Amino acid sequence: MPRPGHLLIVAIAAAAFYLYALASDNALLGLLVKPIPVLALIAWLSTFPATPYRRWIMIGLAFSVLGDILLAIPRDLFVFGLTAFLCAHLAYLRGYYSLTQRPAYPSLALALLVGASLLGLLASHGLGPLLIPVALYALAIGCMLWRALACGGLAALGACAFVFSDSLIGIDRFVSPFAAAEYLIILAYWLGQWLIATSVTRSANDKVLIQGGAPGSAKC
Repeated sequence: MPRPGHLLIVAIAAAAFYLYALASDNALLGLLVKPIPVLALIAWLSTFPATPYRRWIMIGLAFSVLGDILLAIPRDLFVFGLTAFLCAHLAYLRGYYSLTQRPAYPSLALALLVGASLLGLLASHGLGPLLIPVALYALAIGCMLWRALACGGLAALGACAFVFSDSLIGIDRFVSPFAAAEYLIILAYWLGQWLIATSVTRSANDKVLIQGGAPGSAKC
């Protein structure tokens, strides 16, 4: 059984090597180490009791690993990476929905605003044949953000960081590239994934999740 301390060391070391790979433009090293921090999160979550929420978050993390690999390969596999992360967002969406089904209209309005604003910004700079895939992706992350905000807590914070990372990818690729983009994107992405994974540990230790209290009122 992997120990959390060991997994943390592995994740931090891999993250440091990946940042070095970015700085040194070492594509092979980046490809080898980029998936490791999220793989460490999957291994960590495997030590917690099995719940539907944990299962869907782990599925989302697994699709994220696939996306990490596809986007790290030195070829233009952006659409394939986008598809992998689309599946990750849908898995997170399903996980959040397993915790609460309340409408949370303010959260819905905020998520719609974020998704529509991001899509409008990208579309205004010309997406060409990527318009439909990017629009579907924006819809998925908007729905994921809505349900995460409805859950609140660490899940909401993690989703916000993840959406911020995705937004930076879109801005850097389609609007205006900027020097620190790769570093900000990956740091926000890792923060988001860590917070989302940690929300599972919170829910596993919180009896309010499904037992003892009104169903659908749990915070994660």
